[in-house]
Amino acid sequence: MHSDPIADYLTRLRNAIKANHRVVEIPASKIKKELTKVLYEKGYIQSYKFDDSSIQGSIKIALKYDPATKQSAIVKLERVSKPGLRKYVHLEKLPRVLNGYGIAILSTSKGVITDKEAKGLNVGGEVLCYVY
Repeated sequence: MHSDPIADYLTRLRNAIKANHRVVEIPASKIKKELTKVLYEKGYIQSYKFDDSSIQGSIKIALKYDPATKQSAIVKLERVSKPGLRKYVHLEKLPRVLNGYGIAILSTSKGVITDKEAKGLNVGGEVLCYVY
């Protein structure tokens, strides 16, 4: 039993990137599926597939690497809001990651979205993680 499934998700991705794996398999949940969709839409992962054959299901993520340099598209994944200390932000206080080059993923009333989308929708929420 993991007390923080989002941190486990990010750690599995981080470890797979460091080991230069092409595909990583992660146990599924609704929030992890939404995080995966955001990472795909923003171009940080190559593709994903939801496998619902078992009770919990799993997510297979194909990681994205630069063909010339073999560098991952994801440089850093950083968990912000933790179960012991939640981080909520108001619309005016939305974070900027690497001066706009990275993204902050937020859980809002409109769903799991990036900081730029939250600004467009005029909503704040819980800052789940930074990706760059």
